[in-house]
Amino acid sequence: MNNPLFWLGLSLLLVALSLITVLIVTLPAMLALARAARSIEKLADTLARELPPTLEAIRLTGIEISELTDGVNDSVQTAGEIVKQVDQSIGHVRQQTERVQTTTKSIFTGIKVAWKTFKYKSQAQKNTRKPSSNIVSSSHKNSNQNYFPSKDITSTPETKDPNLNSDSYTKQ
Repeated sequence: MNNPLFWLGLSLLLVALSLITVLIVTLPAMLALARAARSIEKLADTLARELPPTLEAIRLTGIEISELTDGVNDSVQTAGEIVKQVDQSIGHVRQQTERVQTTTKSIFTGIKVAWKTFKYKSQAQKNTRKPSSNIVSSSHKNSNQNYFPSKDITSTPETKDPNLNSDSYTKQ
């Protein structure tokens, strides 16, 4: 056992057995790595073919989204302007409605005044058919006060109303 050649041979045998064992164990791992390398190569080829068009499509999509965003912003601004115009139109319609109401009230007031004036004139014409005198009877005085209670009428309606001419009672 003191023979160094024996130990050298035994050591070489053990090293060889270790190397063979490592080779046997690493061989399937090396084959798996080779398959993985081929898969990675195929993936790289596929990416090289497919990635540029995909990136271009993504870039174009981003541009289209930007354009659509600008269009939506423009539409929102336009809608805001339209809302302002509608609001102004509603304000104008309110003003016109108030004017129409005022005009309508004025027309109805004018019709009432015209009707009262017509009734007053017809009453005055009825009273002028009697022989006129400068002295007003008390019944005539009261009839005028019924139409215009705030005025004190002391003379005949012919002298008070400028629309009636003095010939209207003399012709009858």
